[in-house]
Amino acid sequence: QVQLVESGGGLVQPGGSLRLSCAASGRIFSINAMGWYRQAPGKQREWVAAITSGGTTNYADSVKGRFTISRDNAKNTEYLQMNSLKAEDTAVYYCNADLRSSSRGPAYGYWGQGTQVTVSS
Repeated sequence: QVQLVESGGGLVQPGGSLRLSCAASGRIFSINAMGWYRQAPGKQREWVAAITSGGTTNYADSVKGRFTISRDNAKNTEYLQMNSLKAEDTAVYYCNADLRSSSRGPAYGYWGQGTQVTVSS
């Protein structure tokens, strides 16, 4: 069984920063891509950022230059550093990981439970 647990959400003023973490645990053989998504009230879940096992990163245009995704492969953990936060960044943030539980098994996508980020003065 695999679990992804997020932490680091909270309330921050516009212009402030937060760092989200997502730790994967359980039966893990290897982790391919990892990413972050978010869902604002009344809106569909949207992709925010992704990072490959080799460290290549991609970002949604709305967060490019403000957010930084990273990962620590030894700890099976990914991070999202969010700077210059805006009110429109308010959402529940979900982490995602594409991973294998064995050397011969297929890769599956797993989701965290979500962490609330609220940007407000």
